[in-house]
Amino acid sequence: MRRRDIFRTQAYQQATRGLPPLKITNVRVILTNPPYANGTFTTMQRLVIAKVETSEPGLYGLGCASFVFRPGAILAYIDKYLKPFVVGKDADMVEDLYHGMQASGLWRGGPAENYAISGIDMALWDIKAKRAGMPLYQLLGGRTRGAVQCYADAGGNTGEEMVDGVQKALARGFRHVRLNYRGNRVDPTPGVEGMAMGNALGTGDVIDPDEWGREIPRIFEHVRKTVGDKVELMQHLHGQLPPIVAIQMIKRLEALRPYFFEDPFYPEDIGYLKVLRPQTSVPIAIGEKFVNRHDYADLITDRLMDFIRVHIPAIGGVTPAWKLATLGEWFNVRTAWHAPGDLSPVGHAANAHLDLASPNFGIQEGAFLASDALREVFPGTPEIRGGYLYIREGPGLGVDINEKLAAKYPCSLEGGNFGPKRFSNGSIVSN
Repeated sequence: MRRRDIFRTQAYQQATRGLPPLKITNVRVILTNPPYANGTFTTMQRLVIAKVETSEPGLYGLGCASFVFRPGAILAYIDKYLKPFVVGKDADMVEDLYHGMQASGLWRGGPAENYAISGIDMALWDIKAKRAGMPLYQLLGGRTRGAVQCYADAGGNTGEEMVDGVQKALARGFRHVRLNYRGNRVDPTPGVEGMAMGNALGTGDVIDPDEWGREIPRIFEHVRKTVGDKVELMQHLHGQLPPIVAIQMIKRLEALRPYFFEDPFYPEDIGYLKVLRPQTSVPIAIGEKFVNRHDYADLITDRLMDFIRVHIPAIGGVTPAWKLATLGEWFNVRTAWHAPGDLSPVGHAANAHLDLASPNFGIQEGAFLASDALREVFPGTPEIRGGYLYIREGPGLGVDINEKLAAKYPCSLEGGNFGPKRFSNGSIVSN
């Protein structure tokens, strides 16, 4: 048994000695859509929270199951299938329940299933840490740092726009900034009135791979020369370009010392990492779209990646994420969990607890800007100060939910299809 597992078991047993067995009595799904920090509402904030109740009066846990593009599927999956499976079972048996939920549908490893399982798995860890009277990070082995360093984002189409975004991030205390090239609008195709290249089927967003391959390195170089070497810069791609174009781009960026290059390839193209690795020493962060352990296991053990970018609810919750972090530690691969604006405060808290306890923590995505309304719905919401993410100290994940306030922000289950974007030749971009 690993040293951290022994510590976790002993700490929990000591804290709960003499307490009666704990049963799961109910699972409820809470849907809510609070406004962003700027006060606007959006269907792309849709939050799905699993609340697991137990036989101990007042003891419950919260888990993030927010799949913004398919919230209705997650609601049905938990309510119709996972709830009947876990109710009546021992809430202490987190590991066994995780594997049981995985096996209960026979076919496994898909995103909708993982999000649903994550809601319950995360809630069970919240319960276990609350019952032990300690923050989750203590149950995982204790702090390895005082706070969680984050990176900010800067977006634009030009070097000047990107520099402005970086300088605003620096003013907020960040020292790591990710660059997001938005892409210039494609000119209308000659001879086709009102129709952009690739737009013949009615899609709005068009990407010209050649333009992106030229502009991203040029803009990155402009930003580096303008802001200097003390700022750590990352480049975001989202797997949107043909793999060979991405490889050419990364090689051009190496002299500019990126902190990492994010998601150069879509999961179906990860075989190209074996082509990329011998050609450059640029650190690779990948995994935002990974949902199955086989997506990333070989990449870690073959040392083809440097930062783990998975979305914790998409892989099934705290249980698989902690195992993944441990696997990465053994191969010198650091964590950089995905944390978009549509992740719930419960999910951000789970990221932070893993960050605090993981010796191979690298950096945390810091795109989290909570509104006052969101904080009222979720008391204990983590906050970013001076480029660092801080949690509320207390038992469990440290985040609660005010269900009456949550109900004031109804969550639509309609819509949610993403894109599609197209290349300038008309082909759909696979992400």
